[in-house]
Amino acid sequence: MSARRVLVTGGDGFLGRGVLAALAGKSLEALVALDVREVPAGRQLPGVAYRRQDVRDAGIGDTLAEYAIDTVVHLASIVTPGKDSNRAFEHSVDVGGTRNVLEACVAQDVRRIVVSSSGAAYGYHADNPAWITESQPLRGNPVFAYADHKRQVEEMLADYREKHPALAQTVLRIGTILGERVDNQITALFEKKRLIAIRGSASPFVFVWDEDVTGAIAHALGDAPAGCYNLAGDGALTIHEIASRLGKQATDWPAGVLKAALAVGSALGVSRYGPEQLDFLRYRPVLLNTALKERFGYVPRKTSSEAFDAFVAALARQGRPVTSS
Repeated sequence: MSARRVLVTGGDGFLGRGVLAALAGKSLEALVALDVREVPAGRQLPGVAYRRQDVRDAGIGDTLAEYAIDTVVHLASIVTPGKDSNRAFEHSVDVGGTRNVLEACVAQDVRRIVVSSSGAAYGYHADNPAWITESQPLRGNPVFAYADHKRQVEEMLADYREKHPALAQTVLRIGTILGERVDNQITALFEKKRLIAIRGSASPFVFVWDEDVTGAIAHALGDAPAGCYNLAGDGALTIHEIASRLGKQATDWPAGVLKAALAVGSALGVSRYGPEQLDFLRYRPVLLNTALKERFGYVPRKTSSEAFDAFVAALARQGRPVTSS
């Protein structure tokens, strides 16, 4: 059954704003956006009820009841921690907040929840297969808060699927998101004069255009089958292919040398990356999207290659080109 009364957590985040824009024009009976911050009036969309509410708030169940919500889109998580953040706080939001939302959904007989997970839940491991399907174990990495928390969230979701089957789940394991306004630690890598490559590692990236992420979420609110799906464009680009498209060089570092350099740079405060980032760069999970297309029924409009080219073109139009020419 298609969703009629939808609540979106993390409604004023990058992804949340895109989802709300995609859903605001649909004939929903209710569309509610929750965010930990007050959403400025200038950013509010007509037809959307905005509420300031933390995902850890015990009153979320009351909000679900007030609007008779049948579907929750859970996007709230900490992707890029602030300078004053810490692991305990991030865990309380990512894992504790998700638990709170799930408990509220069960208590209020919500029919469906759509969760934005990540390919990071598979983890950055030397023995990852060349292409990862949804059957691959979710291992995360304890050293990376985001990957570790996504793994813990997915384990919690699996437990809820077993104990509360009436709450249908669509879990989207999202690749590296690119879009016209994306600016994060991964896109920062592409802005450097020389890209970092690790000798012996292709470091392939799978990209997904932001409109394909919102399109897949909107698709999930129809009659699409529940389940866990990798969400990425077709194909992948290695770090050397990315460098070539940017007209730049990729410097191949021996793994040991790069790890030592990152340790020194982090200790001196001149690098935002520490030695733990080495595996993040060389053992990237490469997501295969066959189930997304064939079982879930959503075909991304842009491939990984097309998403990257569109991202570069968008930055050039905005006067902040990342190419060397």
